[in-house]
Amino acid sequence: MNISKSRQRIRSRAGFTFAEVLAALVFMAIVIPVALQGISVASRAGIGAERKGIAVQLAANMLNQLSISNLWQTAQASGTFEQDYPGYTWSMQQQAWPGGAMQQLTLEVTYPLQGRVFAVELSTLVDDSVQ
Repeated sequence: MNISKSRQRIRSRAGFTFAEVLAALVFMAIVIPVALQGISVASRAGIGAERKGIAVQLAANMLNQLSISNLWQTAQASGTFEQDYPGYTWSMQQQAWPGGAMQQLTLEVTYPLQGRVFAVELSTLVDDSVQ
């Protein structure tokens, strides 16, 4: 009798029941799609942040170039970065700064992302009296 009880204990501990396996499969069916969706969202957010960073850097470089060389007075008011950055475009606006001989230059860089167009703007002041 003692031997049969030990055999029953071994059998009951030998594997998983059908209910336990089914519960594990249901749990995995819920968790795996949610985890994959989280990875997908994180990837898209990373791509968006990278493209926005590129747009900010391009805007800063173009704004510096225009203001340091005084090209803002004679240069075209828009352009593209097609050779190095396809899809990125820029446009410049200027307006008088109140109370002085200054101009506010605002450079907007637009870029495509996931079927939509996003934009960043940077502004600076330039001395209007310097020719």
